[in-house]
Amino acid sequence: MAIEVEDLVRRFGDTIVLDHVSLGIRQGEFFSLLGPSGCGKTTLLRILGGLDLPDAGAVRICGREAHGFSAGERPVKMVFQTYALFPHLTVWDNVAFGLRMKRLPKAEIERRIQRILELVQISALANRKPPQLSGGQKQRVAMARAIVNEPQILLLDEPLGALDLKLRKELQVELLNLQRRLGITFIHVTHDQEEALVLSDRIAVMRDGRIEQLGAAEELYERPRTRFVAQFLGTCNVFEATVRRPAATGFFAETALGELRVDLSLQTPPAQGRQQIALAIRPEKVHLCLPGQSSGENQVKARVEQLIYNGAETQYLLRSSGQQIKVCALNAKIGTQGYEVGNEVAVCLPPESLIVLED
Repeated sequence: MAIEVEDLVRRFGDTIVLDHVSLGIRQGEFFSLLGPSGCGKTTLLRILGGLDLPDAGAVRICGREAHGFSAGERPVKMVFQTYALFPHLTVWDNVAFGLRMKRLPKAEIERRIQRILELVQISALANRKPPQLSGGQKQRVAMARAIVNEPQILLLDEPLGALDLKLRKELQVELLNLQRRLGITFIHVTHDQEEALVLSDRIAVMRDGRIEQLGAAEELYERPRTRFVAQFLGTCNVFEATVRRPAATGFFAETALGELRVDLSLQTPPAQGRQQIALAIRPEKVHLCLPGQSSGENQVKARVEQLIYNGAETQYLLRSSGQQIKVCALNAKIGTQGYEVGNEVAVCLPPESLIVLED
């Protein structure tokens, strides 16, 4: 393990910011801490970096107890959202600063800087100063300054948060490729769900100082365990349901939409004795068609209340028996998709796509 956190507690006055958090992060992993503002993710990152101290619990970095080691003594470096560059120094001197503080030989410093500037593709900017750089260029300089010190672990506190959407998406790919080339552990804090899914090997979704669910990106998205994870990590329809009778690979449940069959082949069945449950389904899993065009299972009639065109896809808000249903459909053909506000449509909720939540 690169990082082991055990029963970590952090309080600010009467407020518990980290509430007995435990997790392990593997060597060479791209790991993300995801959650809303105030959930404790940045505080946890600062404790790992030695910029804050816990009130209780233990942190081990590369097998060593972190207690008693300052930020400078730990094999970690941190990249901040605000870049924290020296405005009066050139890109070269900003990147060289930490190496000069360590009093490394001049030839070694030059060798490392040249290699890192090429790696993050800013060699041509070496003689510029931060005020002459764009946001994306500043972010690359901040990354280079951290990486040039050859840390075993890189901590990233919302590193792309200050960038515009197009540049942020471009740098997501670059950041992932950089991590794969370096082979070091990246621990990334973000509140951007899409960014976490794109970048991460595993994600810890945090809420109120606790880890709500931890797992691979696909696992968390396809099989969320709680309402919070289902609705925070992307968009999700959630229906209240009552278990009625068993089926071959699951059960039948009564909902506001009518009776639905739930297939448990790919998920953990609900706890024995639970009659009242919540079912979730992602909008892109819901099949939309005109009445009479399909006879798929779990079909219900609905009316289109609103549609939102997003270019590659259209989001539909439907109403059926007082229940709102969100549907996301790819715009596979040019022109109208055949569904307009006020239209009656049929929706199918595939039994294998219905997720049984734990709360």
